[in-house]
Amino acid sequence: MKKELGTFLLLVVLCAVVAILNPRFLAPANLQNMARLIGAYGIFSIGLGIVIITGGIDLSVGSVFALLGVLLSLMLTSWHWPTALAVLSIVVIAMSLGALHGLLITKLGLQPFIVTLCGLLFYRGLARFIANDETKGFGSAAGFEWLRNFVTGNLLGVPTPFVMLVVISVVMWVVLHRSVYGRYLFAVGRNETAARFSGINSSRIIASAYIILGLLAAISAIIFAFYTNSVSPSSHGNFFELYGIAAAVLGGCSLRGGEGSIIGILIGAALLQVLQNLVNLLGIPSSLNFAVMGAVILTGVIADQILQRRTRRA
Repeated sequence: MKKELGTFLLLVVLCAVVAILNPRFLAPANLQNMARLIGAYGIFSIGLGIVIITGGIDLSVGSVFALLGVLLSLMLTSWHWPTALAVLSIVVIAMSLGALHGLLITKLGLQPFIVTLCGLLFYRGLARFIANDETKGFGSAAGFEWLRNFVTGNLLGVPTPFVMLVVISVVMWVVLHRSVYGRYLFAVGRNETAARFSGINSSRIIASAYIILGLLAAISAIIFAFYTNSVSPSSHGNFFELYGIAAAVLGGCSLRGGEGSIIGILIGAALLQVLQNLVNLLGIPSSLNFAVMGAVILTGVIADQILQRRTRRA
């Protein structure tokens, strides 16, 4: 809880500083757009956090976004699939990829880093091949206007992605912090061998974490596809996995596994978007975005290392 409180205080201070330096930070349009992005990034960051809690990692999220975005565009505009079928197919494909990652890691004993690094390369290449390396879009969204309006719209003035994030967060909070399954996730992350000898099916727990990530990634992929209204297979979703990992680490998830919370991940996702907003509002060159991201991840890892050492000494 101390990690989450520290990150939250940092978020409050950062918001205050940005608001003082540029009052446009508090403009309704800016707050609404930031809430929309927090929702879109936060949803898949929760999935990555779940995977990290089990001691795993997933580097393929951004490439999965590109593949799913291309397929969604083709399903709706070229193949003319019913909207509900297209959405369901995207979700099934994403969860299947998550299941594949889980099986390769648990049944073949491959390292999560290697499995998902290969996925990062393979899915990006597959997206470019399917799209003939051309940008795909949704045009006027004829025939599926309701989906675009829902994903990009507002509910009582609040962006729909943010509302979805709140709902998903409540569900995942109960799953992670108030269920036996959640306790199993933490147990496997702390010590997989001990968990297995305690009667926990660690392979199934780990695989299920990647499937959950696939589900949440599919939801975010649909949101981002309509948010940008175009999908360039070579760049869509680039480095999104870093946003998710950074949000989880900032929110208190240990890269060693066994630690983390839904509230912390949400705070981490919000903090990253405020940092991005700061870069834009203060006129800082956008080329420094990734430098900021790298510094944030490194700071989180260093802080985690220091806390681990102090805990062991105590």
